[in-house]
Amino acid sequence: MVTINKKSVNRVKKLYYQEKLSVQDVANKLGVSIDAVFYCMRKNGLKRRKSNESNLINFEKCKPSFRLRKINTENLRTLKAIGTMLYWGEGGKSEKANIIDFANSDENMIILFLKFLRKICGVDENKLRIYAYLYSNQNINKNINFWSKITRIKKSQFTKPYIRNDFDENKKDKMPHGLIHIRYADKKLLRIIKSWIEEYRSF
Repeated sequence: MVTINKKSVNRVKKLYYQEKLSVQDVANKLGVSIDAVFYCMRKNGLKRRKSNESNLINFEKCKPSFRLRKINTENLRTLKAIGTMLYWGEGGKSEKANIIDFANSDENMIILFLKFLRKICGVDENKLRIYAYLYSNQNINKNINFWSKITRIKKSQFTKPYIRNDFDENKKDKMPHGLIHIRYADKKLLRIIKSWIEEYRSF
């Protein structure tokens, strides 16, 4: 096994701790095996990262699927504020959440939140997903078509709907088209929206 000489130990430290490369990437940079890097670290008392530290580094390196737009008009500033407030009130914000998940039955709120995602957050249209929540007495295909038209999202991006059987006839007009969840899987964008919420919280 090709070993790492004493002169290269500082380079291992720099690559691993400062540049936050993985052990495999350090090995590739030095032209040695991964076992040689592990041996060098053990011999010189260099601590390996904990799994949560590695996960965070990998997360930070992931390329975002969105491009935040420059907020340079009053209309865009207002839209950013409205979209953030909507998510504050109706979005998933738990510590374990890793996707944007906004639920509502009001088509105007749905349109407005999607406008926020598209014009402020610059999301990738192909990553948008819709999860419909309907009652068994509602026409599923008709309502999927309705929401597809309202959201301007292809039906192929709708996941399997949840159908509830215990509907109340007296409340059937309250959600004539059920409700939908707008979902977007990008934890980085979720963190940004949550940071905007915190800014408004302390306003």
